[in-house]
Amino acid sequence: MIPYLDADDPFPPVESALRDPNGLLAAGADLSPGRLLDAYRRGIFPWFGDEDPLLWWSPDPRMVLLVDELHVTRSLRKTIRAGRFRVTADRAFSAVMLGCAEPRVDAEGTWITTEMRAAYARLAALGYAHSIEAWQGEVLVGGLYGVAIGRIFFGESMFARVSDASKVAFATLVHQLRQWDFRMIDCQMPTAHLASFGAREIPRREFLAEVERAVREPSIPAPWTLEPVGTIETA
Repeated sequence: MIPYLDADDPFPPVESALRDPNGLLAAGADLSPGRLLDAYRRGIFPWFGDEDPLLWWSPDPRMVLLVDELHVTRSLRKTIRAGRFRVTADRAFSAVMLGCAEPRVDAEGTWITTEMRAAYARLAALGYAHSIEAWQGEVLVGGLYGVAIGRIFFGESMFARVSDASKVAFATLVHQLRQWDFRMIDCQMPTAHLASFGAREIPRREFLAEVERAVREPSIPAPWTLEPVGTIETA
């Protein structure tokens, strides 16, 4: 059993999260900015479907990408050098979230509900949530969004309407975060797609120690501006 949280209830210790399903910690509460920021600072994130109650997770192990371990394939480096996409930050947050919420061939429905979009739009207005956009001309063709506190980026979702668009956006983000002395991107759950970039699982205790350190660092002011990529350095 997991606890059901009222609005003022604190999160339980992450060590109490279930093993099956891995990381399920609590239900209930709300998606207010204060609740969401408290969750991320504790290594917790919301994830639930259209018909589910609000669910909170903290899996062990945790999928992360250390920015110095980024792996970019030769073909993707060639695409980046060719300049097929123009990559920006914080230019189209709501549109990126809508793109991430689009139906996918390998999934039914979406967890990025209207409630979730409104909650993260509030975080974006406060300077905590950020979007990375990939454009062809003036057409948005891919991107990703997440939350940054201090010097850690908590990735949420990405999408692509053109092949490699989200990959270029992600590689550009990692390049920029390295310039800003970020050490880690939280990828939450393991996927083969993120593993192809060099993401790997680490024990939750190691992840939480890095979160505790990183959130104490000064944040990069919003809106973000990306520096020219040049050559993507990889592990």
